[in-house]
Amino acid sequence: MSSMKLIQFPSISMLRFVRSRGHVCYSTSANSSPAEYCIDLVRKYDYENFLSTLLLPKQIRTCAFAVRAFNIEVARVQDSVSETRIGQMRIKFWEETIEKLYRDEVPKHPVAVQLHRAVKNHKLSKRYLKRLITIRENYLVSRTFLNFAAMEHYAEHSVSSIFYLLLESAGIENLHADHVASHLGKAQGITNLIRGTVHNAQHKILTLPQDILLQNDVSHEQIFRGQSSDGLNETVFYVAKAAIQHLRKAKSMNKQIPKNAAVVFLPAVTVESYLSRLQSSCFNVFDGPPQRRNPFLPLALYWNKIFAKY
Repeated sequence: MSSMKLIQFPSISMLRFVRSRGHVCYSTSANSSPAEYCIDLVRKYDYENFLSTLLLPKQIRTCAFAVRAFNIEVARVQDSVSETRIGQMRIKFWEETIEKLYRDEVPKHPVAVQLHRAVKNHKLSKRYLKRLITIRENYLVSRTFLNFAAMEHYAEHSVSSIFYLLLESAGIENLHADHVASHLGKAQGITNLIRGTVHNAQHKILTLPQDILLQNDVSHEQIFRGQSSDGLNETVFYVAKAAIQHLRKAKSMNKQIPKNAAVVFLPAVTVESYLSRLQSSCFNVFDGPPQRRNPFLPLALYWNKIFAKY
């Protein structure tokens, strides 16, 4: 495997919203508002994107939390439903909800309420919200990717769509920013699937491309047993290399996008942090460092925001 040097993060001494050990202090009461519900949902299930969203400008932050909370709701259908029929019913609920929101018919669900406000205030495109549902529906029965192209397609629709919505919420119409959203979404989506390998394997779910596993003579049972091998590391290397290429392309356009767009792409810091740790472990997903949370991530995010970088 060739060596791919990733940019190291500078460290800064403090971050005003970070307490000891890098945790953000936030709590909601039993009678929380729809906005608070969305924030707490993202904090609980998508902590790293929670940190990035906290750093968005106030005028789009609430919208961003609504979009990410909605994404969590549809994504969790795959993870929390054992029967396909029940999952299809939940997917159907959100499909109908999106249609209703654009007719100003709002179901009594905190995420739906908050998403309706976001749609009205920021003119969000229905097609991106529907993409987030459709891609999960397509993989409701099986999240197996026959090849890398299918994996990349999943990443584009499940993550890039969020960045397109965040750009819309900020009123940014820029072709270069759209290209960054596409590449970064693919990078983060692919990285998410790599990161989920260990957890998914415990539930007999495999999200690495089947054709690459076959080329490297890696069996499903080997992964399900948590056994690393040169073949598995080569497979992860192949997939991670593509994520790195998309990440580099996204970062190379930093100076070509509007300055206020950079903060939207702060999740690139999270992606690079994980890929750096994975690389240091020779692309062994079962090794310790890739599985541990980066305690300096909040500082790195804040540093990048200050200098309009990602």
